[in-house]
Amino acid sequence: MRLNALENTLEGIVLPNDIDVNGHVNNGRFMTVCDLNRIDFFIRTGLARIMLQRKWMPIISYHDMNYYKSLKFGKRYRCGMSMERWDEKYFYMRHWFTNASGATVAEGVSRAVIRGRDGVISPEEVVAAVAAYQGVSMVKPSPE
Repeated sequence: MRLNALENTLEGIVLPNDIDVNGHVNNGRFMTVCDLNRIDFFIRTGLARIMLQRKWMPIISYHDMNYYKSLKFGKRYRCGMSMERWDEKYFYMRHWFTNASGATVAEGVSRAVIRGRDGVISPEEVVAAVAAYQGVSMVKPSPE
């Protein structure tokens, strides 16, 4: 996955360990799937390898979700994520879940940092490391 394609999608099916006593996906499981989507994104961009080599850690400092519909046991869903922008300290991501018919089930936002031994690594340094790893020039999304 190239730096200029800052979206990632996972597809899943609701399993017994995803549901709560109400018979639908638990709000905590939505957050876990967002984590899995970010990890997949890290692997596809090469950031996971860079973080392991440099002993960097991704840390979510804020995550908020709005829930619109239920996802029931056995139903298929998609979880999308896009890296919307970054500033001097944080990366900002958007997350969304859709059901098999394409209706939005939940959507949210998160903010994250990458920490190294001496503190937060600037997003510019992180992106530059990924760009060098991929052999591409650095791209920064507009702050819209």
